[in-house]
Amino acid sequence: MKATVARIDGNLAIVDGDGENLDEPAALRRHGLRIDAVIAEGKPSLIGHDLHPDFISTRIADDCGVPGLGVQHHHAHLAAVAAEHGLMDPFIGLALDGFGMGTDGGSWGGELMAVERSAMRRLGYLNPLPLPGGDAAARAPWRMAAAALFDLGRAGEIDQRFAGQPGADLLAAVMQSKTCRRTSSAGRLFDAACGLLGLRLQADFEGQAPMELEALADAPRVLDRGWRITEDNRLDLRPLLQALSDMQPGPGANLFHGTLAAALADWVIAAAKKNGVNTVALSGGCFLNKVLKGILSGRLQDAGLHVYGNRLLSPGDSCVSLGQAWVAAWSLKGHESIDREGPTPCA
Repeated sequence: MKATVARIDGNLAIVDGDGENLDEPAALRRHGLRIDAVIAEGKPSLIGHDLHPDFISTRIADDCGVPGLGVQHHHAHLAAVAAEHGLMDPFIGLALDGFGMGTDGGSWGGELMAVERSAMRRLGYLNPLPLPGGDAAARAPWRMAAAALFDLGRAGEIDQRFAGQPGADLLAAVMQSKTCRRTSSAGRLFDAACGLLGLRLQADFEGQAPMELEALADAPRVLDRGWRITEDNRLDLRPLLQALSDMQPGPGANLFHGTLAAALADWVIAAAKKNGVNTVALSGGCFLNKVLKGILSGRLQDAGLHVYGNRLLSPGDSCVSLGQAWVAAWSLKGHESIDREGPTPCA
């Protein structure tokens, strides 16, 4: 996770740091110094932090001697957009990224939410795929492609299609196990598409395969009946994955981007109508993809919705601390207006 530190004093928000990975010792030291500097300015009333108990940032927050508030990762992404734009009324939020622990302890990453200040309600999510190998799947798109084949009832193809990959012959059995996690991650959906298209089977860093897929999308198009929305509001893109499994990278990249954007737009528009709101926030690392964001934003605006995204901050994890602080601030105030003399939250 790319960590920053944010502090809200009344109507002023300060975000410090450049989104360094706290797995690096030097980055961890710098992060600690930033937190010390924030606390030295005045002890905050509440610290917002991630729900995941094993994140280094969560453990640091626990050691600060200040009451803490766990904030769901994707709620924080969307709250950061609200903070940047001053969104006070209820809105629909779409968060698309690689991973964030859900309120149910699951692996989330493709989330449709209703958000109002410190409150969040999960409305729907991308149809979950198996996550064979857990975190290792983030750097092995072939694993997510195998997961897609498994979900499509084509597990028998995995060994042959990915014969050169270690453990390919065992992966179907792994996914049949009750211990194999599933994920609603949009990032892993991108990886599945890349693996199915044969664009990249192994990645040097998380996000490499989706970036290469975006670079090929020069004429996006929509697959007819390429998705469905289930009764419990899951966005099921298996028809799209089925089509991609027999395509070349170039045409597949265009079909993937066009269909995903159209499907997401239908999903969001339906949620906005059902909840009686006309404001939408988009956040998460997948919105670094300009092709996806551009098509989706255009469709939502054509439907009469007001669309907001991260403006000064990246839609990636570097915006999360601001969202955590925003949620903490409104939790302290009980949805009252935040005045400049009020308690100070940080994250």
